Amino acid sequence: MAASAMVPNRRNIVLGLGATALFARQSHAQETPDFPPKPAWTPSFFPNLDEIVERVRHYGRNAHDFVVFQKTTCCLVPPGLSDTEAEKAAVEVLQKIISFHPDMNPQTMADGNILVGYNHPAYNVIPLDFARQHWREIEERHLDGLTRDEVLVTPLGPNVFDDVGKMALLGRSYMFMDALSATVVRIERAV
Repeated sequence: MAASAMVPNRRNIVLGLGATALFARQSHAQETPDFPPKPAWTPSFFPNLDEIVERVRHYGRNAHDFVVFQKTTCCLVPPGLSDTEAEKAAVEVLQKIISFHPDMNPQTMADGNILVGYNHPAYNVIPLDFARQHWREIEERHLDGLTRDEVLVTPLGPNVFDDVGKMALLGRSYMFMDALSATVVRIERAV
């Protein structure tokens, strides 16, 4: 389910990311030994998992089952799956995202947090207060959140990001960490 379906009245921050992600050697990606390309940034700080679960539950109006990974990525899964089936479905979602090009769609939510969505139903939440606490590293390292040869075109120019874009790259780095070492820590059910 798209983030827009989760939050119909959201304020969307258009960065021009989505379909404008380009890989210089996309046609040779499958032949590259480090496929899929990964960002160099592996943040050492993570938002509070309970807060992330509460925000995803709130943004989705308590209407979705979702799987929570260790580095805070949440994947929506179809209702009624067993725990094993839900885990498998969520891991498949992350693999689909990183096996193509990981488009992202950051949205500023009404509470000021950033919800990072992808081309499959996975999300990262970057709480605004959390980002402020770690702003120095986010400012210094956000470009390390890009993958090899990646160019994301934004209204500010190629690989030039505003604060929302910088936080989105942090969230996407968490998603990559979860996709590459898929450790499920919780399965949340619709209420």
